[in-house]
Amino acid sequence: MLRARRALAALVSLTLAGTPAFAAAAKTYQVTGPVLEITNDLIVVQKGQDRWEVARDPATKVTGDLKVGAKVTIEYRMTATTVEVKAESGTAAKKPTKKPTSKP
Repeated sequence: MLRARRALAALVSLTLAGTPAFAAAAKTYQVTGPVLEITNDLIVVQKGQDRWEVARDPATKVTGDLKVGAKVTIEYRMTATTVEVKAESGTAAKKPTKKPTSKP
């Protein structure tokens, strides 16, 4: 019986430890081009005729000598910071109608 409990406890531990690995991660994208500008929280890259501004923080991993003019490939993810749900058109203008009450 003790052996079965240990096996069950090990199975539960492995299941709980492995759960975050199956969580859906945001899709990864890339942009490649020469660096136009660098700050502590921003890297600006030229891609064709477009200027791409990509935010960065202290956790951003940089490999090599990051400087203006260097050709880089930046991997990034799009993550929502706020979501505002708008009312459907026409429903905001409609007010609920009250049913007439009849008195006995």
